[in-house]
Amino acid sequence: MGRQRLALVIFGALFVILFAGYAIAQGIGQPSVPDGDVAIVQHVPDEIGTVSAADFGQALLQQAAQGGLKKPPKPGDEKYDELKEGALGELLDTIWIQGEAEELGITVTPKQIATELAAIKKQNFKTAAEYQKFLKTSHFTRADVLSRVKLQLLSTQIQEAITKRAPAPSESEVADYYDSVKDTQFTTKESRDVHVIVNKDKAKAEEAKAALEKDDSDASWKKVAAKYSSDPSTKSKGGLQSGLTEEQLASQPELKEAIFGNPAGVVAGPVAVEGNFFVVEVAKLNPTKVQTLDEVKAQIKSQLTQQLAQEVFSEFVAEYQSKWSSRTFCAGGYEIERCANYPSAKRVAKEREQYASCYEADSKAPPKECPAPVAQAKPALPGSVTLLKPQGEPLPQRPRPEGLEEAAAGGVTLPEGVTPGATGAAPPAAE
Repeated sequence: MGRQRLALVIFGALFVILFAGYAIAQGIGQPSVPDGDVAIVQHVPDEIGTVSAADFGQALLQQAAQGGLKKPPKPGDEKYDELKEGALGELLDTIWIQGEAEELGITVTPKQIATELAAIKKQNFKTAAEYQKFLKTSHFTRADVLSRVKLQLLSTQIQEAITKRAPAPSESEVADYYDSVKDTQFTTKESRDVHVIVNKDKAKAEEAKAALEKDDSDASWKKVAAKYSSDPSTKSKGGLQSGLTEEQLASQPELKEAIFGNPAGVVAGPVAVEGNFFVVEVAKLNPTKVQTLDEVKAQIKSQLTQQLAQEVFSEFVAEYQSKWSSRTFCAGGYEIERCANYPSAKRVAKEREQYASCYEADSKAPPKECPAPVAQAKPALPGSVTLLKPQGEPLPQRPRPEGLEEAAAGGVTLPEGVTPGATGAAPPAAE
């Protein structure tokens, strides 16, 4: 009997532990949001850890004003959820950033806030009346403005503190970067300074050439260009066009040959190009110039330092979002994705919303595109990631990889996403 009781006690203890784990996983053990509040944030001072219904109502009113609405829409309205997310998101930013600043030991003084506000008002408002009008139409109080200014100052100081953690680039990293971009960033290709005369009348162009063949001095070019050339950008300076490269003339092969196929001092033309006739003479040859590593080392170090700092800060922002989301709980009807208790089913549904037809067996409107099976990274423009805008500015879509056309011509079938030479490309079809 004693052994049975002991076994029951142990079983009961295990059951309690298992139930507690299940309760946490299901959200049963989550903290409740007090009546009159719409959200709470843990591990921050009590005075800033809650979002009241009144705070939310004011923020919703401000969001509506920003959207050009006279009053906020009611729950259930199509626009309400969008404004709710924006309003609650701004209120959570206020708590999260202040909480992070406290953990990092960062503070701002009332004097700093006042100074920054004065600068903002001077830059954005011509008169005090204009500022007061802004407060009225935007439904902002002075306290709201001071809070926003404080938040911006804290955010800036947090970013500065985090980016200082970035390591300095090593000498080998600087050298490797130089070698990888030397041809594109630190090499000035061969170019030519050219005298040019442009005229729609071939006879006038031939007259100009005849005059220059007798005397092609700079003084003569200045006189002849002023008389015969119709190009306003060069005729006032003796027809001189500096730093022309072969790439710039790739679409005009005849003119390219006249300039790069002749030595300096030879008057060539007239060359017909798109309804105009050109007379040209190479005045100076500019050879290819490559900047040495010593010449650009400081520039590279500065660039790499900024890149490393941005990488460190981007990693911090990702951790920051995860940490503070796990500490944030919202009342029923107010859950947004930044709340720890946001239903996972809603999260998945929201992600799939724009691709709804991809998940329907017999969709009435076949999808034009569907998401990749594996989520793709969305890189941001360097320097655009902030605490208030963690996604930053997205990088533009990269160009098509080189070699696709050649691969297709050679009979190679490339799976989507596989570039020529990559593992996974199918072999040429057997003849």
